[in-house]
Amino acid sequence: MKHIFLGLGLLLALATPQTSVAQAAKTGGLPPLIDRELLFGDPEVSGAQLSPDGKFLSFIRPYNGTRNLWVKALSEPFDKARPMTNDQARPVRNYFWSRDGKYLLYSQDKGGDENFNIYAVNPAEALPAGQAVPIARDLTGLKGVRVQIINAPLTDPNTLYIGLNDRDKAWHDLYKLNLTTGEKTLVRQNTDRIGDWVFDWKDQLRLAARSNPDGSTEWLRVEGEKMTPFYKTSIDEQSAVEGFAKDDQHVYLTTNKGRRNLAEIVLLDPATGQEQPYQADPLKRVDVGGLTISEKTHEPVFVSFEDDRMRRVWKDKAFEQDFATVSRQLPGLDVNPMSHTTDERLWLLAASSATQPSVAYLFDRQTKQLTRQYETRPKLHPADLADMKVVRYKSSDGLEIPAYLTLPKGVVAKNLPVIILPHGGPWARDVYGYNAMSQFLANRGYAVLSPNFRASTGYGKQFLDAGNGEWGRKMQDDLTWGVKYLVAQGVADPKRVGIMGGSYGGYATLAGVAFTPDLYSAAVAIVAPSNLMTLLNAIPPYWEAGRKQMYARMADPGTAEGRAALARMSPLGSADKIKTPLLVVQGANDPRVNKAEADQIVVALRDRNYPVQYLLALDEGHGFARPVNNMAMFAASEKFLAGQLHGRYQESMTPAVAKRLQEITVDPKTVMLVSKTNVK
Repeated sequence: MKHIFLGLGLLLALATPQTSVAQAAKTGGLPPLIDRELLFGDPEVSGAQLSPDGKFLSFIRPYNGTRNLWVKALSEPFDKARPMTNDQARPVRNYFWSRDGKYLLYSQDKGGDENFNIYAVNPAEALPAGQAVPIARDLTGLKGVRVQIINAPLTDPNTLYIGLNDRDKAWHDLYKLNLTTGEKTLVRQNTDRIGDWVFDWKDQLRLAARSNPDGSTEWLRVEGEKMTPFYKTSIDEQSAVEGFAKDDQHVYLTTNKGRRNLAEIVLLDPATGQEQPYQADPLKRVDVGGLTISEKTHEPVFVSFEDDRMRRVWKDKAFEQDFATVSRQLPGLDVNPMSHTTDERLWLLAASSATQPSVAYLFDRQTKQLTRQYETRPKLHPADLADMKVVRYKSSDGLEIPAYLTLPKGVVAKNLPVIILPHGGPWARDVYGYNAMSQFLANRGYAVLSPNFRASTGYGKQFLDAGNGEWGRKMQDDLTWGVKYLVAQGVADPKRVGIMGGSYGGYATLAGVAFTPDLYSAAVAIVAPSNLMTLLNAIPPYWEAGRKQMYARMADPGTAEGRAALARMSPLGSADKIKTPLLVVQGANDPRVNKAEADQIVVALRDRNYPVQYLLALDEGHGFARPVNNMAMFAASEKFLAGQLHGRYQESMTPAVAKRLQEITVDPKTVMLVSKTNVK
């Protein structure tokens, strides 16, 4: 029932950077350098899914140097797999099987512009002589249009329900897509600001979510052409339909409406509006994370809660016993379902921890046999990776901030260089688990703090709303007081504190060096907003459903007071205070944080003759997808950080990465603004 959304000049030696025991001793006991390629290069195998009948396993693996789709018989070894796609422009990142197992369906955009089309390949297709992969058919074939996948009906496996914003860029009309012919049939023209459609177990359209101009959300019953409201949450509240109950009349609704602080699930009757409690966090610590419902029995399986580590409340005792069987064989690892067969006998599971990248297992619920399938990064050894622990500290106003701290291995956690790593969003959160960035930086000798600052999700409505209007202010204090906490604990060397992040984390990086110029000694800002006025004025049209809420949580650019607040919160307006060495990274096609955001801050620093480094990838969007671009960015970043904070860095890089780094390095003197930006 859950929606599927398609959807972050040096030519040096090729030597693998393995430090000898003697060299490790010189670095104070740090383990050998881990090659960037092992952390950020393509996983050997990832994203596996079972075909609906369980006969085949699909997965993503490099083909001709780029991640593509592969298929093998479930019983075959991986070296017998066949490539299904050969996309060399962009790696394939999101895909799924059609309900009948006839097609593999995947999404792809152009250069990171986030205008996704849907492609189909037929694994059973006979290949003409000389052709290595099946033909990938573009089922939607639209330019400048962002395709959404709304529902993959079990009752009509040759169909997808999709959303298209070709008529109105802000709102998606609902279409029925024929997977064989590509024919698109209009189901509902969206003239009612509908941001979500919900189908029942018979794949009948039953519910819709309307985003009202005041920022409230209204749930509607769909009855022919008529739509009748039955539930409403204000701009400061959230609600989401998790799916229909077995009776196809009631729905499971996640909500924090009214006096609730923590979001919980209620069982609600859309016909009457009557609701009854279903599941809240028994520990009263976090919001409900989600509900998994069996597509076979239509009964709930478990409710998840993302606490310090993920917890579950089981609703299906047979599933609970099976997962207990698996967990006993995988102690210390978090186990998560990835895929299952239609009959729900075979399950593909992912097991991981902070020091163990994901390992895939096949579990047969009938025989209770657990079979290891693959490791995503088998050359990374858990013994070389750093553990992640939970810490909590008080911010400037006494609010407790939960955070994850990753300390480098082999050295005493005293007087270390530190990287503050704020997450993006900002309406998201960091979670426990394997994190390539944290491992990368810890291996280089840094203590890494990942704070769930106010406005992070999952900790309740009050914690979320505490961030309203606080960009660059109390939200920034939550990072600053994290530094103070590490200094007070003796972990941090106050003269060697850096900050690095992407998206909102990039904004927090710029805000950190602009508003607390004496705190940080190095900063890496990735796809970072520098001017909140230009950021809000340039958001994509298809974000219209959330525009009012963004204004409420930041400031309203339509009012004089809001414009003044946005100017105060914009790092660009305080660029003259920056005295921290800064590296700026940007994708030229970013639809969320436009290239102008990077250009503006680079020019502001350049014009006052302050040194700034700038990396710009012309073939990327909001975060880098191509491994060669990521590798170039991280090579530049770790050398930059080492130069300021005296951590370690890997000097070697492949010729391709060295060439790419040259290509994306921009001389700030050459940066030209399209038009002058006024931040006042």
